[in-house]
Amino acid sequence: MNENDFELVEGSGNVFRDLGDTEADLKHAKAVVAARIIAALDNRGLSVRKAAALTRFAAADFSRVRNANLRQFTLDRLMKMLAALDADVRVTIHIGRSDEGKTALAT
Repeated sequence: MNENDFELVEGSGNVFRDLGDTEADLKHAKAVVAARIIAALDNRGLSVRKAAALTRFAAADFSRVRNANLRQFTLDRLMKMLAALDADVRVTIHIGRSDEGKTALAT
């Protein structure tokens, strides 16, 4: 196999959209917020149990976020978890037509 056997394809910035997922923007937004939750836990050196004690969210919820098991979470619940960990969080949502190929969430 050599370098001519590969084709380089630039992604949209949303892997779910690139894979044709019908809920691509929502899944991408959840993943972005979950990544920020994990970063907040890591930056503060919090275990899931310590985070649960500080925020009143279940330790199992933080464990699911750490394991990228986001199916049962709504976006607003993830945002509330993040806000409980980091009072300085600001979320900006850009709304556009789905055919523009734009990512809908930045934190």
